[in-house]
Amino acid sequence: MSKIKIMGEVLANQIAAGEVIEKCMNVVKELVENAIDAQSTEIKIELEDAGVKKICVTDNGVGMDKNDASLAFSRHATSKLLKEEDLFQIHSLGFRGEALPSIASVSKTELKTATEKEGWYVLVEAGEIKEISPSDLRRGTKVTVKNLFYNTPVRLKYLKNLYTELANTVDYVNKMALSYPNIRFTLINNDKTLLQTDGTDNLLKVIHNIYGLGVTKKMIPIEGENDDYHISGYISYPEIVKSTRNSLTTFVNGRIIKNNELNKTIIDTYHTYIASDKYPIVILNIEVDPTLIDINIHPTKMDIKFSKMESLKNLVIEQIKSKLTKLTLIPEIKREEVLTKEEETILINNYIKNQEVEKKPQQEVLKNEQIQQLDLEYEVREEETPYAKEKLEQTIEEKEARIKKMFPVGLVHGTYIIAENEDGMYMIDQHAANERINYERYLIALGTHDRSAMDMLFPLTIELPANEFIILKEHFDILDNLGFIYEEFGLNTLIIRSIPVWIPENKKEEAVRKIIDIITSTEDFSSIKFSEKIAITLACKMSIKANDHIELETMELLLERLRKCDNPFTCPHGRPTIITYSKYELEKMFKRAAE
Repeated sequence: MSKIKIMGEVLANQIAAGEVIEKCMNVVKELVENAIDAQSTEIKIELEDAGVKKICVTDNGVGMDKNDASLAFSRHATSKLLKEEDLFQIHSLGFRGEALPSIASVSKTELKTATEKEGWYVLVEAGEIKEISPSDLRRGTKVTVKNLFYNTPVRLKYLKNLYTELANTVDYVNKMALSYPNIRFTLINNDKTLLQTDGTDNLLKVIHNIYGLGVTKKMIPIEGENDDYHISGYISYPEIVKSTRNSLTTFVNGRIIKNNELNKTIIDTYHTYIASDKYPIVILNIEVDPTLIDINIHPTKMDIKFSKMESLKNLVIEQIKSKLTKLTLIPEIKREEVLTKEEETILINNYIKNQEVEKKPQQEVLKNEQIQQLDLEYEVREEETPYAKEKLEQTIEEKEARIKKMFPVGLVHGTYIIAENEDGMYMIDQHAANERINYERYLIALGTHDRSAMDMLFPLTIELPANEFIILKEHFDILDNLGFIYEEFGLNTLIIRSIPVWIPENKKEEAVRKIIDIITSTEDFSSIKFSEKIAITLACKMSIKANDHIELETMELLLERLRKCDNPFTCPHGRPTIITYSKYELEKMFKRAAE
């Protein structure tokens, strides 16, 4: 007797449901995608108990006739993929024909659908069609899923708690609303409206609906294209960050995706603008020829493969960097104002109108040796290295300032410089500011690959543990490339006779030891990452510290050099260097201006 048999349709659907339907959000996702493919302009999602008890998705799409309504619950029945070649030209969100039969196999599902000519009702329980009858539903489709996983108790047992299930669904619907601002989305749970968009095709309005007014006013529009891709959307100012990568929302041809390589590219582009454990809010829509992507690599179709990934990454980096390097990114301190819903709506509408119409451009207690510390990157001996001096001065001093000139007036808590100009008042973290200045100058010095060195008056002897010296000896070429002149002396000992000209004169030994520590503890010696590690470490250790009381002369020097940095707004670790109170905000606080 044969042991191999064809499994029944219901069992096959329940197995497929294990891959496609893991939680309530998956049901909502599949039904919403079907509604979008049906050319809907309004989609309403109603939940009971986060969807565990009931999920109802109603749309105003094209609807189905009797034949399609019954076939929709058959496995691999689809109107979106008919021949093999279509798999490489997918324009719809759904295409496998697995969603509805998988959902129906683990629930009690009702379908009401109507075209302009006829309407039908279909009842399916545990994958078996129980009833097909005429329906008087208006044009569109309504799918109601009750008692999810009632016939698969193990799956039901492992559903998360209701709050987690609801959070997953809200997150998905939010992302779909961002992807399709031309569709009116409504999400309701237990009769409470959680999201409602107006479908006016204005992405900024949807951002406001989801994130609120404060975030919306700190979003930056981006748009660009190359031969392969077109991207558009919004990125947040560096001051607006989240603690998880979930704030990175990316779409490809309207489909939500999660691609680790693309997300890493976005995060890396914000490097030194935000802390390493924080993430920007990004809404990025990518349009591409379907032949350049493969979306059939994951059961939920959330991941995707790009055939020209480098082209996409370069475009994303170019567009984000072009915005971050042109805008004035100083956080402005404002009083929180409680607005009514009507006031907030008026405010956001005016803000959007201004964005579209105006398109406005953004805009010593310290001793001599401490001043030298601030000036350390300029301490290049002209008679020894005229090229290095000329290179640094030409690169740094002649830069166009990113922010307006600020005039220091004092120091608070030995750490925060108070400055002013015609626009308002500024507070500058002296350590973070000096750290940014030093970091960028070290990068310039390291990037020139100039091996110019200066002799040490007294050679420096470095003695290391045997294991560290072995590692250092393996990488003597790095010391050579940096410009060190040295020799081995005895056991596990190095004598440094000359050092690179960019090492600060007053902190030579500390800087040299830091560089050697980096070499002995580093695994990745690629030029860019290694140079950056040296620049960040030295900038942090060699900069003015908090509670170092400095004079006005030094403050002026610090602020002038900060203004000319490529990114004067954050230190290399992503902390802000400067915040501002606008003149208007100050006058409001002191009741000198009308609120």
